[in-house]
Amino acid sequence: MTTPPSLLPALAWFVHIARHRSFTKAALEMDMSRAALSQHLKALEQQLNVRLLHRTTRDMSLTEEGQRLFDAIVPALRSIDVAVAELGEAQSEPSGLIRVNTSRIAARTLLEPYLGELMARWPGLRLELMLNDGFANIIAEGSDVGIRLGESLDENMVAVPISPRVEMAVVGSPAYFERHGIPQTPADLVHHNCLAYRFTSSGILDRWTFTSPDADGHTQALEPRGSAVFNDDESMLKAALQGIGLIKHLDLCVREQLQSGELVRVLQPWCQPFAGFYLYVPTRAQMPGKVRALIDFLLEKRALLESA
Repeated sequence: MTTPPSLLPALAWFVHIARHRSFTKAALEMDMSRAALSQHLKALEQQLNVRLLHRTTRDMSLTEEGQRLFDAIVPALRSIDVAVAELGEAQSEPSGLIRVNTSRIAARTLLEPYLGELMARWPGLRLELMLNDGFANIIAEGSDVGIRLGESLDENMVAVPISPRVEMAVVGSPAYFERHGIPQTPADLVHHNCLAYRFTSSGILDRWTFTSPDADGHTQALEPRGSAVFNDDESMLKAALQGIGLIKHLDLCVREQLQSGELVRVLQPWCQPFAGFYLYVPTRAQMPGKVRALIDFLLEKRALLESA
């Protein structure tokens, strides 16, 4: 049985009265007279054939039936409010603050190069970047979205891929390879200066994992042993460019240096692709227009990365 359309305004008025526990306050909020609001509620009770409110000269409270109706109606009215707001957002420019919790690598690779374009396209948007290399609980931390590698995401999150699949790349400068030779297998790395990266969040050294290009596809991992350890990828990259040693980094992050010849990649057959970066949110429901705009923008940039 469907609700008669004539009941809908009265149900909304009932919710306002019940929320304020006052005809006077509800009437002021809805810009109507207290007497008219009281008559509307009385008519609703007659139509439903149930008493919704206990009313005295000093107090007002919900009956059991009134509480049950209130609890059922409030979520529905909230959904209507969101739908109306989303219609307004669809017709207007995205605006407001977006809190983005992201790893430093993702920020430098996927966000920072395009910030000027993003702000020029939607001047009403404001970004707050929270750089955190550990996995973040974006709900607990008050963030709107998070950006992380796909392999580290909670399966309950709604995630959108915003980069191509990535590979780990072992790279060094031409001058380094002239002095030390080129490793042909991961086993050869024991004779090289392998610069290490330490995760800020956990304090663990990033191990170098390789997958055999042979049919068996066995994996092996080694802990890099070299003359330096970094917890910042930019510092690590600068050390490699100076010929100090080899580093392992995401191929996206060294693409320019490989193209210019400043760095040379080795052991590529041993580095298999895996899921790239994802933008994740807790749910698709009631997603603000500003978040949808950011997702669309980053998907646009993903297409450029894939064609490069």
